[in-house]
Amino acid sequence: MATIASRLQAVKQRIDKTAKIPVALLAVSKTWPAEAIREAFDAGQKAFGESYVQEALDKMQALSDLDLEWHFIGPIQSNKAKSIAEHFDWVHSVDREKIAKKLSDSRSGMPPLQACIQVNISGESSKSGAAPEEVLPLAKFISGLQNLKLRGLMAIPEPTTDVMRQRARFAELRRLKEALCEEGYDLDTLSMGMSDDMESAIQEGATMVRVGSAIFGSRKAT
Repeated sequence: MATIASRLQAVKQRIDKTAKIPVALLAVSKTWPAEAIREAFDAGQKAFGESYVQEALDKMQALSDLDLEWHFIGPIQSNKAKSIAEHFDWVHSVDREKIAKKLSDSRSGMPPLQACIQVNISGESSKSGAAPEEVLPLAKFISGLQNLKLRGLMAIPEPTTDVMRQRARFAELRRLKEALCEEGYDLDTLSMGMSDDMESAIQEGATMVRVGSAIFGSRKAT
């Protein structure tokens, strides 16, 4: 039976085989217990992604002896923004000015919160994220906030096994980032690609992939 350590190594090999630039691996640990995170840490993984605030806070307390980097990757509710700002190192899912301001206001006295704008690149009504045309005004707004550091863009395109469709969506996000860079924004992060499509994302310029099931196994029911 495959272990977390062996799966983690296999994912890193997939990244190395495809990547032409450095690509960071974010282990998506939502719904998995603290013990699984500890096992991944022992195998060399430091950065973990969570989507549920209280679940994440419980794990942070249980794993406080480890030097971990915590990324919030789920939709942000207004009443959870303060806890996210106070406890996470990164947030990937900023999609509107109200949330950005709440995060910044709650981060006072701490190092800036590293932030990505989530883009609804597929235009799905069921998905969070700013529309592509809303990204530039939102980037301008975030850049004026004292306690957020805008790092780049994140997207979760609609699932498909069609590699060309995968790459087309990831290419849209890359071009959007390039357009922001041309406007003078210093962005270095494209957070895109998961267990089933990370190769397509890497080929289109991903600098960070968010991988859960390929590391921890099949997703447990939430």
